[in-house]
Amino acid sequence: MDNLSVADYTRGFYQQEEKYHCLYCETVAESGCVYPYEEKFLQAEKFMQVHVAEKHQGPLAALLQLSKEETGLSETQQEILTLFAQNIEDKFIAQRLGVTTSTVRNHRFKLKEKQRQAQVFLSIMTLLAQPDMLLPHRNAKMLDDRYNITPEEQQKVLATYRDEKGYIKTLPAKEKRKLILLADIVSHFEFNKNYHETALNEILQQYVADFVTVRRYLIEYGFMARTKDGSSYWRVN
Repeated sequence: MDNLSVADYTRGFYQQEEKYHCLYCETVAESGCVYPYEEKFLQAEKFMQVHVAEKHQGPLAALLQLSKEETGLSETQQEILTLFAQNIEDKFIAQRLGVTTSTVRNHRFKLKEKQRQAQVFLSIMTLLAQPDMLLPHRNAKMLDDRYNITPEEQQKVLATYRDEKGYIKTLPAKEKRKLILLADIVSHFEFNKNYHETALNEILQQYVADFVTVRRYLIEYGFMARTKDGSSYWRVN
């Protein structure tokens, strides 16, 4: 099952439509039904909680029994996490593994770091799955609300200020709209090339009337860079 959440893994089961599915076996419980347990009946979600606890020794034990391909943990990390889960003191863990106590503590530190990295990665993937904002270009200056640009805003501005041939007759006064147009204009330049000022002007004149102002804006807003004498320009990654 794809797109499982942290909450699903910490419970040991997930909900799909009106059914609860165990992550570790084929057991399914349907919402609205009750299931016998000892001398009483349990609702579907509670039944799944009891099932994971009794059949799989709880969600933590079940996760620790997964393969390293699924957890991303080495065998040593998986073993030491299993011992951590049993609340065994570091000195006794060290004795069982035949290592020093400081080695066990070092493992704790590294696992905490791995947790932090995993949270950052999870945040990145979550945001990538919901791309409602356009990222500012890499060399953007003075990052603020001007860069909170949605794809819908981008398309609306381009449709408003470009004619049917993609030519921009006038630049807007509002910063956000200006940034959208500058980003569109600079897309016509290659990253791995240097442009003499004459060549730069020739290209800009194909897309915008006030190419001199746009040339200055491309530098000021960090879309392009140039040599000190202004003879050569290039697009910034």
